[in-house]
Amino acid sequence: MSNNGMDIGPKRAAEAGTSRIALVSGGSRGIGRAAVLKLARDGFDVSFCYQSNADMAEAVRKELSSLPVRTLAVQVDVANAEAVRGWVTRTQRELGPIDVLVTCAGITRDKPLMTMSDDDWHQVLDTNLDGSYHVNRAVIVPMMKRKSGSIINVSSVSGVHGNPTQTNYSASKAGIIGFSKALAKEVGRFGVRVNVVAPGLIETDMTEALSENARRDLLRAIPLCRFGSSEEVADLISYLASDAASYITGSVFEIHGGITI
Repeated sequence: MSNNGMDIGPKRAAEAGTSRIALVSGGSRGIGRAAVLKLARDGFDVSFCYQSNADMAEAVRKELSSLPVRTLAVQVDVANAEAVRGWVTRTQRELGPIDVLVTCAGITRDKPLMTMSDDDWHQVLDTNLDGSYHVNRAVIVPMMKRKSGSIINVSSVSGVHGNPTQTNYSASKAGIIGFSKALAKEVGRFGVRVNVVAPGLIETDMTEALSENARRDLLRAIPLCRFGSSEEVADLISYLASDAASYITGSVFEIHGGITI
């Protein structure tokens, strides 16, 4: 898929001025993909970015083509601040002011700390924490000027409770929580809300790599006896993006089937 193309759905240009615009990082797979589809079904025009898999991004675009919304898909490395600013600027130019931000882009490089390389550490922090900072930073001033906006940063239960072999991932996701709470205090008076969704074990390409023994052991620890779905997380994101959550900010919502009880 070309970085320069935009797909405009059946919505007429005259209707675009009243659209709500959502920006989603990591929108081609997993929770990000589910969030893109859910927000589009909620009526948002959606701009999403993907790291490298153009085929997966194209598949999402095709699913969106049946909906009366405008969509934009752009290949972006969220660890690159300039690339993120370019994506946000293009979204504002071609779709309009951004009403909702969802940050889903993330990677893992799981190892015990004793064998973790500096690259393993920095790649995860650069993508997960710095990437979230870059996207939040790019949208926050326009939201403050408009005195409206909802930001949902996706963390993890690993960032709340820690997880062995994930010191890098846990640190990055804990950083997102602290960052989001601080930002919520900064921008609340401007009508901008900032919340965190912290999923547990969700059926994604990350969990597909688990061995059967590992899956069985993990399921024993979950009171609901199953992994969650990306769609369940997207439903929570949809709620936080909506006016129904207009008095919620600075909160962390764990969605994990009870695994931390």
